[in-house]
Amino acid sequence: MLALLVDWVACSLISAAFFDYHPLATLGVFAAENLVLVMLLGSTLGHRLCDLRVRRLEVAQGKFPDRVLGVGPVRALVRTVLLCLVIPAVVWDSEGRGLHDRFAGTVITRR
Repeated sequence: MLALLVDWVACSLISAAFFDYHPLATLGVFAAENLVLVMLLGSTLGHRLCDLRVRRLEVAQGKFPDRVLGVGPVRALVRTVLLCLVIPAVVWDSEGRGLHDRFAGTVITRR
């Protein structure tokens, strides 16, 4: 939750500076931040500050070596769209994974 709060505050500041703090602009900045950073680096600003990382589930389970930092464009896009819809992010499975991570095939881990 802290990582999400950090990301939302940062995106709100960007939205206020460039888009006169329009709520949809804030959501757009948030979506862009999540998509690009998770796709390429495997973590957002908030994730980094909280020592978290988004990983492919197969990598986290040890089935494949972890050679790439990000999770790739398709997984990042699915995760971002569902995260922006909010409901999948606040519904968890028995393993504590949000539905956005479950559907994207990702998991949050400590770095």
